[in-house]
Amino acid sequence: MLLAVDIGNTNITLGVFDGTKLKATGRIATDVHKMPDEYAVLLHGLLNLQKVSPNQLNKAIICSVVPPLLAPFEELCQRYFNITPLVVGAGIKTGIRILYESPRDVGADRVVDAVAAHRLYGGPVIVVDLGTALVLDAISEEGDYLGGAIAPGLGIAAEALSSRTAKLPKVELVRPRHAIGKNTVAAMQSGLIFGYVGLVEGLVARFQKEMGGKAKVVATGGQATTLAKETKIFDAVNPDLTLQGLQIVYALNAP
Repeated sequence: MLLAVDIGNTNITLGVFDGTKLKATGRIATDVHKMPDEYAVLLHGLLNLQKVSPNQLNKAIICSVVPPLLAPFEELCQRYFNITPLVVGAGIKTGIRILYESPRDVGADRVVDAVAAHRLYGGPVIVVDLGTALVLDAISEEGDYLGGAIAPGLGIAAEALSSRTAKLPKVELVRPRHAIGKNTVAAMQSGLIFGYVGLVEGLVARFQKEMGGKAKVVATGGQATTLAKETKIFDAVNPDLTLQGLQIVYALNAP
């Protein structure tokens, strides 16, 4: 079985594939201070909860946007699973051309998302990743990565409001009853939830115009489900897009 690891700024998402079938998933908080042994304990616990034996794992792939955690996870795979993982980076086969001014500047997760979106949904396609950052990526009909847009994520925006103002509290990122909030919490939730819906819709419209046609729009990331309830702009919502992309990239590079 294949262990797929997506190391993000807020969460580390784990997936186990049996062939192309995603058998188990889990998430743990990203912490650059944890040691490989600590992550190994958490990973073994997640595998046991999902009824997956660590002995079943015989290959692994990692993508990371947190450089300090790449080496610990490589060590974890080698020490506890006797696997040398494939790391998504320069020189790896992805099946797509990256038409960025500096291709190395494109995060590994964005590349993997583009691979999965084009393989699963065809092109042209726009990926909207609603994670720590709000990231939009444009992929052409031929599968070329064209570029994208980056903005603060919902969580970052909510945190900034409460930490940079004297009277605004921390709020739960849930839909308020009305756009016109009748109290501070509701007003903040309106600005965040409905405001980000408007942000995403506006960016997608501009992407569509520049791409010259109707591109499919695929949402992923931790806040994708929340925003998808408030707009019809998404053709698909796929929380496992990055994991599926990792499985595809591994297959492209398998010996």
